[in-house]
Amino acid sequence: MKNNYLCPMLYLVPTPVGNLEDITMRALRVLREADLILAEDTRTSGLLLKHFDIHKPMLSYHKFNEHQTVERIVERLQTGENIAVVSDAGTPAISDPGFLVAREAVRAGVEVSCLPGATAFVPALVASGLPCDRFCFEGFLPQKKGRQTRITQLADETRTMVFYESPHRVVKALQQFAEIFGEDRPAAACREISKVHEQIVRGTLAEVLAHFMENEPRGEFVIVVGGKQA
Repeated sequence: MKNNYLCPMLYLVPTPVGNLEDITMRALRVLREADLILAEDTRTSGLLLKHFDIHKPMLSYHKFNEHQTVERIVERLQTGENIAVVSDAGTPAISDPGFLVAREAVRAGVEVSCLPGATAFVPALVASGLPCDRFCFEGFLPQKKGRQTRITQLADETRTMVFYESPHRVVKALQQFAEIFGEDRPAAACREISKVHEQIVRGTLAEVLAHFMENEPRGEFVIVVGGKQA
């Protein structure tokens, strides 16, 4: 007999994007009681589990192996195991692995639960000072093919737009946004959310771009851009 209180299902468990205090008590309980933890990077998640004194078997689950492993994972769920999914930071399936196993679990009749918790774009959006009652989440733009096309398609978007970007492409992204959306479009570039060096640079796209032309972008970024005004 299992010595936990979880109902057999797949749990998508958000983990901190920065400050470890952002993890919830419920997330810790699920991780402690799960039969298996699927981790995007077992080394990264191992450090988190060690910090909270959690000792559970982990299985590597990432974009390069999820198609090969998902069938076996669903089979384990169908036998009544409790399986938790974590990404390196934030909520699984939001620009991270998690969608595929959730979809296949649902198709197989397995219960799926996503715990509320950390995700980078929500605090960035709310703190940007831009309208957040209606927005569209674009995640990571294509790195090469289709990038310019996708940005052009968003030129007439009236909702606030949210993008994820790596530091070495921040300047390029801001340049493309300014060229296509217009230099005067309001924006905010948020980096290192919930970490010691958290910073939000607000202004027009031209002003935000100028800042990062003078100051090398470092850390993970969320870029929030105002929608087109009627």
